[in-house]
Amino acid sequence: MTIHQISIFLENRAGQLADITAILSENHVDLRAINIAETADYGVLRLIVDDAQRASAILLERGFILTMTPVVPVAVPDRPGGLNEVLQVISRAEIDVEYMYSVFGQKEGLAYMIFRVGDPERFNAVLASSGLAAVPGDELGTH
Repeated sequence: MTIHQISIFLENRAGQLADITAILSENHVDLRAINIAETADYGVLRLIVDDAQRASAILLERGFILTMTPVVPVAVPDRPGGLNEVLQVISRAEIDVEYMYSVFGQKEGLAYMIFRVGDPERFNAVLASSGLAAVPGDELGTH
């Protein structure tokens, strides 16, 4: 099960992140997760939002360069070692994690992580066979 992540390419300059969050706020787009990666010349802002299609259209209209990427949200037991349990399953299946980051909040003793992997279908199958689960987008408040 995948959801859409928005990746926005940013110049490394003060205020650009605030510009983006202001635009999203003005348009009532709700953030579910945020991650920033940077190089010396630019940054990549990764977002999970409640409505990725609408948010992407708004940001494109404002001139931002972005891509949509499928990612897999995974429920992780929110206790010491919970993430390690998930990562051990992934490691044994020899699935390469390109990157991961956490989602805001938790629910019923579960934290949520976003995983970017090369083969989401195989990743979902490995999770399911290990008693772990990808999280449907509506559980995170996305559609």
